[in-house]
Amino acid sequence: MNLGNLNDNNFSAGPGALPESVLLQAREAILSVPGIGLSVLGISHRSDWFANVVAQAQSDLRSLLGIDDSYHILFLQGGSSLLFGMIPQALLHHPNERADYIRSGYWSSKSIPDAQLFGKVNVGWDGSSGGYRNLPTAGDLSFDDKASYFHYVSNETVEGLQFHDIPGIDSVSRICDMSSDFLSKPIDCERYAMIYAHAQKNLGPAGVTVVVMHESLLDRCRRRDVPAMLSFHRHVEAGSVYNTPPVFAIYVLGLVLRWMLDSIGGLEQMDRVNTRKATCIYDVLDKDRDFWEVHAHPKFRSAMNIAFRLRSPQLESTFLQEAEQVGFRGLEGHRTLGGLRISLYNGVEYSSACRLATFMEEFSNRYRNKGDAGDQHNNERGPLK
Repeated sequence: MNLGNLNDNNFSAGPGALPESVLLQAREAILSVPGIGLSVLGISHRSDWFANVVAQAQSDLRSLLGIDDSYHILFLQGGSSLLFGMIPQALLHHPNERADYIRSGYWSSKSIPDAQLFGKVNVGWDGSSGGYRNLPTAGDLSFDDKASYFHYVSNETVEGLQFHDIPGIDSVSRICDMSSDFLSKPIDCERYAMIYAHAQKNLGPAGVTVVVMHESLLDRCRRRDVPAMLSFHRHVEAGSVYNTPPVFAIYVLGLVLRWMLDSIGGLEQMDRVNTRKATCIYDVLDKDRDFWEVHAHPKFRSAMNIAFRLRSPQLESTFLQEAEQVGFRGLEGHRTLGGLRISLYNGVEYSSACRLATFMEEFSNRYRNKGDAGDQHNNERGPLK
């Protein structure tokens, strides 16, 4: 089997694969940025060069999203985990103020406790009792039209669930953590007061988080009694350079945005590529449902993360060992769910997904109808459902 570049076979849930052209440019910049003569790792965040990097990245992001200057674009640190606390601190001004949340999986569950520190939280839908295999439809949701804001996670990385429609009511400010599917497809930004996403899935290396916030929501954010680093106003006023930012991460993020515009052709084309990749893998899984078990209900499957299992832990271990032997990496499931997981972020090539699909077919053919190394453990998990 021809595996090509090993980076093409990185199916990790994060940090994810980056486009080869971006890696080559980043490698060059680590030694010397073209036209500057210094390593990107040593260029001042106060330099004109970096100011241009930030401005270009913001401009390219506006082009991809189709948004105007009424939206502020910030490059922050701390990942989604920091935003889980920054958002309610900024918007819940009194302990009696309320916010709506959806608990649809591991990451949305982690967003709720921080909000409860600052106000009341109404969980409009909770998927925990069903093992996070489904997502709510419009009729399942219970929202408060007086809520200060509504928060949800668009793609649950651990369970492989993705919203294919926009939940919530438009009269309540909609805030979305899109960390694992941001820029993977077109976004109707006008329906959101705020979108945020850490970079290490679809945008670049770890260390930078993108925030897209409408000016009307910023006006409602707390100005006083907020630590400076946790103030959205401070970061907007400082142009994302309130303190020393992650220069390298923002530089690479800018390279990824240019790649999406120039090489891919925008979000509609990116969506087509990602759909083809996901279809390639799901077709293999669905063809032999007695061998493979996908965690998510088919209606809510993610195009970014595919969580699945085999009939025994030992067979899963065999799968991982054989996959690694031929160069496929990052296929372990999350520690809280176990099993296996394939992440198909923007930087993963379609050809790489096809190679993995071929390997999976060959693997199932070898182990489907014969005893395998995991047969003695079959009773540990029980039959697939």
